[in-house]
Amino acid sequence: MEKSKSLHIVMFPWLAMGHFIPFFRLSKLLALKGHKISFISTPRNLSKLPKIPPNLSSQISLISFSLPTVPNLPSLAESSMDITHNQQQPLKHALDLLQPQLASFLQSSEPDWIIYDYASHWLPSVAAQLGISRAFFAVFTAACLSFMGSSSTLIGGGDDGDDARSTAEDFTRIPNWVPFESNLAYRLHEITKYVERTDEDTCGPPDTVRFGITIQQSDVVIVRSSTEFEPDWFNLLGGLYEKPVIPVGFLPPILEESDEIQDDEKWVGVKTWLNKQRVNSVVYVAMGTEVHLSKEELGELAIGLEKSGLPFIWVLKNSPGTGESELEMLPTGFKERVKGRGFLYMGWAPQVKILSQDSIGGFLTHCGWNSVIEALGLGRVLIMLPMLNDQGLNARLLNEKKVGLEIPRNELDGWFTSEAVAESVRLAVVEESGKVLRETAKVMKGYFGDFGKNDGYVDKFVSQLVDY
Repeated sequence: MEKSKSLHIVMFPWLAMGHFIPFFRLSKLLALKGHKISFISTPRNLSKLPKIPPNLSSQISLISFSLPTVPNLPSLAESSMDITHNQQQPLKHALDLLQPQLASFLQSSEPDWIIYDYASHWLPSVAAQLGISRAFFAVFTAACLSFMGSSSTLIGGGDDGDDARSTAEDFTRIPNWVPFESNLAYRLHEITKYVERTDEDTCGPPDTVRFGITIQQSDVVIVRSSTEFEPDWFNLLGGLYEKPVIPVGFLPPILEESDEIQDDEKWVGVKTWLNKQRVNSVVYVAMGTEVHLSKEELGELAIGLEKSGLPFIWVLKNSPGTGESELEMLPTGFKERVKGRGFLYMGWAPQVKILSQDSIGGFLTHCGWNSVIEALGLGRVLIMLPMLNDQGLNARLLNEKKVGLEIPRNELDGWFTSEAVAESVRLAVVEESGKVLRETAKVMKGYFGDFGKNDGYVDKFVSQLVDY
């Protein structure tokens, strides 16, 4: 790349693992194409990133800002995986207090572009005053973004017209601005906790306003998806945002990335066990970094896996609220009853490496977009149990695409039974009636796992950045 075309780009993701991963992956791809990257976050978050490849070490600088102390936020908490769901607002408040440090850095470094997340709604105007081009990187599907609506709908709640959304029920209906057939909407239990804001949430604007201002004040919006996978939704989104909406592809993981984030001895144990299982027979169960199931939910899930009769590997973690291990919350006698057939894994798991093993037959997932991309990039059928954020909308979209099925639940409170778990797992992984789902999931490798195709989206995006 000619020197004159080399850009300096600042990256500033929201403080969550599901956001660091795509931001860092995009940073590496931009650096590979000759651009200089300043990746900004807090010390503990930067330490969790994969190592920068030696060939890119001169192109990517990690810039560390200490997170200010705020009430109701644990002292060592720097990301959403360190906190409970009701501590999200204090974490966003701490992020807001980074504004002076960030403004000072931008002033002194004079980058060409800044690429940021939805939560730092104050950042586009800071960058605009300094003459820096601004891109909002939405690590969500075009369908999810379209469901949320235009910036004016997000900021004003839809005013007083047909677009108005003030109750949880309003989010359980397909918006009237969606002109085509779709079932994309939240279930009541998925949205209630967002609409009913608590006292702790008064230290900053709601997420809808953060999203709305961020979209409104950006030059372009980048989306982690493809027009081939979501043609109608991308078409709709361009009209809603009235500005360039650029698909950047799925940014699929490179297997080497997961080599570092693991304990070798632990991985050898997992691999040895997986190698003993039949091809396409094992259910991989992982609910991401932010979902924390109650003891009752863990119990139903455990008994459901036991009833399914299939081998499984289940990733468990500690609850940030109580520090209690999910392993200790499992039903009495469960570990003994599934010994040999069930592999219980505590802590951070090398997910891509596990999913890439031939014995994996399906993925029981919370439907976080990172996890979905990793699974479909390897053609794994999904058993869906969405819990938070965009996960419910992702599940509806994936259900429409026929790449998996949702575990049936009570729409009001989200309750699910062990029978529903067992039946869903068996249908997706082994039963004849699930064959079409397994075949469609395999076809998805061509969208999600094709590096050449995905790199083409990044190339197109880079040329738009340079030309802008």
